Amino acid sequence: AFWHREGEGWRSPIAKFFSQHELEALQQITRADPGNVVVAVADRRETAAAALGSVRKALAEDLHLVKEGGFEFVWVTDFPLFERSKETGEITAAHHPFTSPRPQDLELLDREPLKVLARAYDLVLNGTELGSGSIRIHDPEMQQRVFAGLGISREEAEQRFGFLLTAFRYGAPPHGGFAYGLDRVVMLAAGEGTIREVIAFPKNQQAEEPMTGAPAPAEQQQLRELGLQPIPKAPKPTS
Repeated sequence: AFWHREGEGWRSPIAKFFSQHELEALQQITRADPGNVVVAVADRRETAAAALGSVRKALAEDLHLVKEGGFEFVWVTDFPLFERSKETGEITAAHHPFTSPRPQDLELLDREPLKVLARAYDLVLNGTELGSGSIRIHDPEMQQRVFAGLGISREEAEQRFGFLLTAFRYGAPPHGGFAYGLDRVVMLAAGEGTIREVIAFPKNQQAEEPMTGAPAPAEQQQLRELGLQPIPKAPKPTS
């Protein structure tokens, strides 16, 4: 929704749902001048943040507020370690269950896991994510605590990830990493707006590569060499 400040009042498609007192409070909070526009989104935090981020980026481009020809880097940190699943409502790993939590948040791990932040980081250039990484867990007890936060018992953890926990018990060193997309770096360096302009065999909107015709059906000989057998698609139910 939006509110446009006009003189001493507000114009908005939802203004009729607000009392005069609430509109005055909006003015006090935003301190909007005549001609200013206030945009608001009401939704889950991540949904609202993504929507407002898109609006912010579009306005910056339309109003020519983005400095052209420069390279503006920023590290994004303080990612949550856990998040609640939209489908099930259960706590899940925001990225994956092997990212280390911040040391200052360890006391929250067992009682308020959703407040724990991860030792994860993204590198952004001119509004485009170049890559991401994290410091990984290397201590078996810490890994078990993170698994417990996800509802994974010690027995299940040993069954599914015993190889990893055993390796940690032998003394894995602290470690981390960072993975970046070289095609995105080249795209920004070349001043292009899409990676299709800087890669050798770009796909079209139908996810097809016109030069080679990929993807194409595999030959039977290729399937036999790999020990693969295609499964026919189930027929669509008729109404």
